[in-house]
Amino acid sequence: MKIVVLGGTGLIGSRVVRTLAEKGHDVLAASASTVDLLTGRGLSEALEGAQVVVDLTNSPSFEDAAVLNFFTTAARNLFPAEAAAGVKLHVALSIVGADRMENVGYMRAKVAQEDAIKASGIPYTIVRATQFFEFIGSLADAGTQGGTARLSNVLMQPIAADDIAGAVAKFALEAPKNGYINVAGPERRTLDELARELFKARNDPRQVVTDPSLGYFGGQVPENALVPDKAALLGTVRFSDWLTRSQAKAPQAR
Repeated sequence: MKIVVLGGTGLIGSRVVRTLAEKGHDVLAASASTVDLLTGRGLSEALEGAQVVVDLTNSPSFEDAAVLNFFTTAARNLFPAEAAAGVKLHVALSIVGADRMENVGYMRAKVAQEDAIKASGIPYTIVRATQFFEFIGSLADAGTQGGTARLSNVLMQPIAADDIAGAVAKFALEAPKNGYINVAGPERRTLDELARELFKARNDPRQVVTDPSLGYFGGQVPENALVPDKAALLGTVRFSDWLTRSQAKAPQAR
């Protein structure tokens, strides 16, 4: 079976491509250099003969207007091309709680993407994932000034990229759900707590100061916005185990 993975060279995409190829499928890893969703360049060629499309693309800019434009323009180009190619399943990666965070511009854009998928007429499965372990460091960096990281205590249920990729690959090989599936990590933690554990594991001297007013991505969010609202497929990797593995893979200083 031919499966096209849009964003197939990224953090999640490369893992999904590898998993599906190991199962014997004909997998095309499409990147922005070969398929441009904003112009439609390369789409018809990439989708020729495809039964499944996995969309893991993301906007190059996180500015509110730019990210909304990316997802809505991509949808206008992508779904007619999928229909013309006879695609039988569209799988997209979205975010747990996106529809509960309307005051965050990026989340509004993801909801617009989900709405376009539902209206496309293509059978679909939306995989809603929680925050990645791999991005906890970036969130901490964004809140850092000098030797202090000011972070909120927003509750989340983060997950390893490997677990997300496994879930996406699984649903790419199943019948369309025509709805969304939550995918989350095995434990609920607060952002400030995760950052403290990350810093300790990496011998990072920064101090974490908890500031509930900071919310998430600059906006206040409901208490349970970042955790699943219904039964979820849970990953198996805990944050502490992921940290240990990450440290083992990190280049050693000479």
